Amino acid sequence: MTPTSSTDTHPAGTTDPGRRRGALPDGTGPAAGRLGSRPSRPRTGPARLVTWTRRLGRWPGRLAAALLVMWGAVTVAFLAQLAQPGDRAAVILNLRTGQTQERTPAELAPVNAEYGFDAPPFEQYLSYLGGLLRGDLGVSYQQHRPVWDMIAEQLGATVALSLTALALAWVLMVAWVALTAGRSPRVRGLASTVEVFAASVPQYWLGVLLLLVFALELGWVPVVGGSGPAALVLPALTLAIPLAGFLGQATRAEFELALSRPFVLSARVRGMGDLGVRLRHVLRHAAIPPLTLSGWALGATVSGAVIVESVFNRNGIGRVLVSAIEAQDLPVVTGIIVLIAALYVLVNLAVDALAALIDPRLKA
Repeated sequence: MTPTSSTDTHPAGTTDPGRRRGALPDGTGPAAGRLGSRPSRPRTGPARLVTWTRRLGRWPGRLAAALLVMWGAVTVAFLAQLAQPGDRAAVILNLRTGQTQERTPAELAPVNAEYGFDAPPFEQYLSYLGGLLRGDLGVSYQQHRPVWDMIAEQLGATVALSLTALALAWVLMVAWVALTAGRSPRVRGLASTVEVFAASVPQYWLGVLLLLVFALELGWVPVVGGSGPAALVLPALTLAIPLAGFLGQATRAEFELALSRPFVLSARVRGMGDLGVRLRHVLRHAAIPPLTLSGWALGATVSGAVIVESVFNRNGIGRVLVSAIEAQDLPVVTGIIVLIAALYVLVNLAVDALAALIDPRLKA
C-alpha cells in the first residue's frame, strides 16, 4: 500500500490537524493552531531579566568612558590656553587697553599674579581642574566677567534651536523613510540619492538659499533676527535637513529589514493598513540606530549653530564663540568647548538609556 502524503486533501467537513482555520502556511496567522507552526514566543520574565542585567553591566564601562572623554576635552582646552601664541598676560593687557604693543615685565607681573600664570604648568592644570569641579569656567579676558555667566545668557537660545532642529530632523526622516522604504527599486534609489544629497549639503549654503526663498522672495519669515517661532523656522530647518539625510541613511536598511519580518505579515492579516504597520511596528524595530546617533546629532546641531546663528543674526553661544575667537578670549572659547563636550556626554548617556527602554526585544 502506498503511504498517504501529509498534504492529501481531507474529507469534506474535516480539519487538517496540523493547521487550524485562519492560519497561514507558515503558521503566523491570527489563528495558528496548537499543533502547527507557532510564532516565536515573547521573552519570559527571566529572559528579560538576564538581558537587563547584561545592559546594566555595561554602564560602569560607559560611565568610565564618559569621564575619560570629559577629561580629554578639559585637558585639550587647558593645553590650548598654554599654546596660545605670545604671552597671555600681554594679550590681556592689550584687550584691556585696546592697544597692541610690547609690554614690559613690570607691566606683566601683576597680570601674571592675578591669573596665576607665574605658577608651574602642572599647578595651573590642577587649579584649572579644581575650578571646573566647582563650576568655575574662568573669567573673560575681554569683558572681565565669569565665563559661565556669559554662556548662561545665550545658552537658552542655542538649546532651543538645537532641540527644534533635532525634532524637525526626526519628523522629516520618519516621514521620508516610511513613505519610500520597501518600494520599487526606482523609488528606493531616488530616496537614497535625496538622503545623500541632503546629508552632504553645506549648512551655510542651505541657510542662504532658504533665506533668499522664504524670507526675501516669499516673505513668510523675518529676514534676519526677530523673535518667536517664525524666526526659529529657517535656522532650525538649516540644521535639520542635513541631519535628516544622515539619519535616513542610518534608518533605511533597518527599516527595510524589519519589513520582511513575520510580525509585519501578521499585522497585515489582522487588517492593519500599510502606513499603520510601518509607523506602529516597523519603525519601532528600526529606530535604534538613528536614536543611538541622536546624541551625536545634537552635538552637531550645537556646532552648526556657530554658522547658523551668524547667517541668521541670532543670539546664542555660537556668536559668543565667534566673538571670543576674534578677540583671542581663550577662557570663553575653552569654556564653551568644555560645555559642549559635557552636553555631548550627558546626551549620549541619556540616549543609551532611552534605547534600552524602547528596544522591542525587551518587551513581553
